Amino acid sequence: MKVLVVEDSERLREALRTGLAAAGLAVDVAGDGRAALPFLDAGDYDVIVLDLMMPHLDGRSLLAEIRRRRLAARVLVLSALDAVGERVGALDAGADDYLVKPFSFDELRARVLAMARRHPGQPAPVLQHLGLEIDTARRTASGPMGALGLTPKEYALLEELVRHPGRVYSRTQLFERLYASDSEASDKVIEVLMSTLRTKLARGGLADLIETRRGFGYVAR
Repeated sequence: MKVLVVEDSERLREALRTGLAAAGLAVDVAGDGRAALPFLDAGDYDVIVLDLMMPHLDGRSLLAEIRRRRLAARVLVLSALDAVGERVGALDAGADDYLVKPFSFDELRARVLAMARRHPGQPAPVLQHLGLEIDTARRTASGPMGALGLTPKEYALLEELVRHPGRVYSRTQLFERLYASDSEASDKVIEVLMSTLRTKLARGGLADLIETRRGFGYVAR
């Protein structure tokens, strides 16, 4: 699950990056709307957390650009402006949710995760596939033998594959979905994650859930 945070306060921006990354999300950050444009060109985001009052290119203008491009990302507006008219204006402009500053980080995280779960054709919070059950609200997974006990990154990898069974992901594609653009890690980390994930799947009675297509990548059966 990939998130872009656009916020001009460096302190808040970095706090959101740290907190959301700890939940297993891949998080990119930008300090204003203009700095966010290259991320929109290069990234495929599930959720964009957007401040409204920013220099250079404000949040309203960036929101208009996001909707002009018809990007699939859902937008959570963050703003100190709490008047009803401000909220209605942002929602009418294409925002999916609105959170007033100051806010509880736990509430923001819950809203981001809830927004990212709203995939077309998959309204339910529980995914079931070949004996696997993923609770996307609790971010847990279990198999015939019980809970898998996944780390946040293992969970993110499994959810990405299971949401698109039959789709082959290259190592690079999975890395781009699971890690921030400025990550210092190599995409070889996907091989390590895949190894530990498969061990836990096998322990849970799901040894054959993920297939390796040599020269192509990985696919959920």
